[in-house]
Amino acid sequence: MSGDGQGRSHWFDDEAGPVVRPYAMTRGRTTSPAQHRLDLIAVVVTEPHTGDPEGDPTLAPEHVDIVGLCREAPQSVAELAAELKLPIGVVRVLIGDLVHAELVHVTRPVPPAELPDESILRDVINGLRAL
Repeated sequence: MSGDGQGRSHWFDDEAGPVVRPYAMTRGRTTSPAQHRLDLIAVVVTEPHTGDPEGDPTLAPEHVDIVGLCREAPQSVAELAAELKLPIGVVRVLIGDLVHAELVHVTRPVPPAELPDESILRDVINGLRAL
């Protein structure tokens, strides 16, 4: 039997790191109540009253990481997924948990249909120039 010197078989790759399935991070959930607002470009911002999340036993390490990243600077959902190296679906559920706990809030970009027409903006610029 090959081993690591302690009699245990060595069946995993050292560089793989700890392996935790995404469904374990989300406790088997695939959606959250706040997930309907979480586009890839939605921006996650830490609430001003948020204290140290590490002291909260109900939060997973990934929750704490999200709050920490958003405390440094607002982050998009896609940026958080890339930084944490987690699937976007998992990050959406985790952010939904944080929104529900009122530790972060999400701002959405203005949909293109709600943006002012380019001709109106040109008229405003021309009006400002005329002043």
